[in-house]
Amino acid sequence: MKLQGYPMTFREYRFPLIMFSSLFFLWGFARSIIDVLNKHLQEAMSISISQSALIQVSCYLAYFLMALPAGFYINRFGYRHGVVTGLLLFAVGALMFIPAANQAIFYLFLAALFVLASGLTFLEISANPYCSLLGPVETSASRLNLAQSFNGMGCALGPLIMGTYLFSEGKDETALSYPYAIMGAVVFIVALLFSRIKLPLIQKESTVSSGEAIKILIKNRDFMFGFFALLAYEVGEISLNSYFVNYATGMDWMSAREASYYLGLGLFIYMSGRFLSSWILRFIHPYNLLRLFAIGSLSCMAVIFCSGLMNFELGKASIIFILLNFLFESIMFPTIFSTAVRKLGNLTNTGASILMMTPVGGCVFLTMAIIADKTGNFTLPFIIPLCAFFFVWLYARQKWAVSQKKSKLKMKKQSE
Repeated sequence: MKLQGYPMTFREYRFPLIMFSSLFFLWGFARSIIDVLNKHLQEAMSISISQSALIQVSCYLAYFLMALPAGFYINRFGYRHGVVTGLLLFAVGALMFIPAANQAIFYLFLAALFVLASGLTFLEISANPYCSLLGPVETSASRLNLAQSFNGMGCALGPLIMGTYLFSEGKDETALSYPYAIMGAVVFIVALLFSRIKLPLIQKESTVSSGEAIKILIKNRDFMFGFFALLAYEVGEISLNSYFVNYATGMDWMSAREASYYLGLGLFIYMSGRFLSSWILRFIHPYNLLRLFAIGSLSCMAVIFCSGLMNFELGKASIIFILLNFLFESIMFPTIFSTAVRKLGNLTNTGASILMMTPVGGCVFLTMAIIADKTGNFTLPFIIPLCAFFFVWLYARQKWAVSQKKSKLKMKKQSE
């Protein structure tokens, strides 16, 4: 399937696409530093991996609880209000780190993360479908991959900057107040900017109530298959990112600071994969590329897990397989998301809000942490991302087979 004849976006949509891409950067940065924050609070507050996993739980539980309310809000007031509200919640959550750090109260950190992640939920539900609509439907997957590339850029810079800062000598939990204060101020300024700029009104008016829309979508087997595939991706991607520093330090291969650099390198590869795939998707069918990349992720996780199962340690070579996985998983979210909402019409916003419940899969990191704490084996937890990417591969294989069948039928009709 070649898409060279379709533009990435229309001329009048270029500026909005650039502005919304900046949002992808902001939430990528905010989400990636959570993985560094996890290890930092373990050391600063003397807590276990399982206890620190509550950081991921509080963050990604917010996605699950706030996704539908955010979707209803955006349906009612539009994308602009959704973005501004999300940015304000983001800023408030970041500023809540100041009293949390000064008082050194772990549960106050969790509350701050919940508010911050609630803001990210509003942003993602607004930005993902909006970017997918800023141009021809044929290039929606390629366009969203391009916008998500800036998310990857934020993800790559987060561990590098925060890892360097937090894992230097003399940094305790109070050190968190400074970077989050700066982040809160920056995000507040961006919120003011978005409240002023003009955005094209491409909101799709729904002719059914929100409750009825949810019932329709739940009965839509194709959409729900995409929902569970996206949930599986989030389980694999978030759990692996959250576990990376703990894995590298637990195996005594490197310090937490060095591990955060490697995580940043992996997320830089992740970003590069998205930039690359946004171009490749103009020549290769999204389902085919997703299928091939899912095989890559599945293979990387299988090698690491099986080595631990057979007591054959790969040593630092396992880091190479994890870094490769960052490349393969880069295409998964934007491709699955864009294809899941592609034919929803006026149910797009509601569909997007349901899909943005899937980051709750990040809470499964708690399972990886428990396995590591209870067994003392830091390789066995890789069974979680292994199973997750296996489901993504099943989804991609089935969707590719269906698309091929439709393509053959279309060619047959044309020849007749």
